[in-house]
Amino acid sequence: MKRLILDGKFWVIFLILLMLALPLITGQSGYLMTLLVMICVYAITSMALNLLIGYGGQISVGHAGFLSVGGYSVAILSTKLGLPFILTLPLSGVITAIIGLFIGLPAVRLSGHFLAVITLGFGISIPLIALNWDSITGGYSGIAFFRPEWLSSDLPFFYMVIGITIVCFWIMYNILKSSFGRAFVAIRESEVAAQATGINISLYKTMMFVISAFFTGIAGGLYGYWFGFVSPNDFTVMTSFLLLAMIVVGGLASVPGAIIGAIIFTVLPELTRSFIGFTNIIIGLAVVLVILFRPQGFISLIDLTKMRKKPELKEQSIVMTDHNQGGAAKGANL
Repeated sequence: MKRLILDGKFWVIFLILLMLALPLITGQSGYLMTLLVMICVYAITSMALNLLIGYGGQISVGHAGFLSVGGYSVAILSTKLGLPFILTLPLSGVITAIIGLFIGLPAVRLSGHFLAVITLGFGISIPLIALNWDSITGGYSGIAFFRPEWLSSDLPFFYMVIGITIVCFWIMYNILKSSFGRAFVAIRESEVAAQATGINISLYKTMMFVISAFFTGIAGGLYGYWFGFVSPNDFTVMTSFLLLAMIVVGGLASVPGAIIGAIIFTVLPELTRSFIGFTNIIIGLAVVLVILFRPQGFISLIDLTKMRKKPELKEQSIVMTDHNQGGAAKGANL
């Protein structure tokens, strides 16, 4: 039973089943489904950001800009061009990935604080562009649009969001386990050593931004379709800092850590909503405490439990070995 509890796959399956069952248990509560959809949106985005920062070592402080691009992409494609959902959602990822390409190109020659400043400028500029480009984005009024008829009800679209979230995580997980993921980690550890082994630093750095932007754009598109409205104030620079807090508190370079961080910082603002100004204090305090006492994030607590479990298993195997050897010795004496 303890092995089952410590198994990561068990918790993933449990979480998926819980999210599928909760709307039915609570009578299809609109508030609860919205909260779960936001967890999915932030989970996809934090995992995409974790791919860039945790695995690739490339700092981004403007990922909220990619969310805005994804949301506006589905809104503009569906209202201005009349494209269907099946096309607009993937295209939102493609359009955001193209913008990520232009952000990633300067990243080839930048790192650390210099790269952080570039991405921060991008995150600040996107809401300003949306505010002033009235003919396309609607300015302060934003853009209102509708889902397709076959997804007009909240429950079918909710299950669609969960399904897309699972697919996105599966794809990103396999990317990280492939040669691309190993190249990302090699660049994070040492660019000189990675280049010495034949890794094209410029290519892989750019790919990090493109892949991360693509999945963040998909998350922004899901957000836009769920609410049926996008505006410049949906994803500000504060959202970028919130995403950073998610991956730091959940755990850098960890797939489950991205999920944990998304859950914590989606639910926490709802719990402290009645206390004005208290939410940011709690978020900042959580980040500071985690950095001081658990630099690897909350996911390290699970890893610590597994590490404590391994010595127990070793002791049991040693006892069993001694017992078997003792029995063999008795048989030899006879």
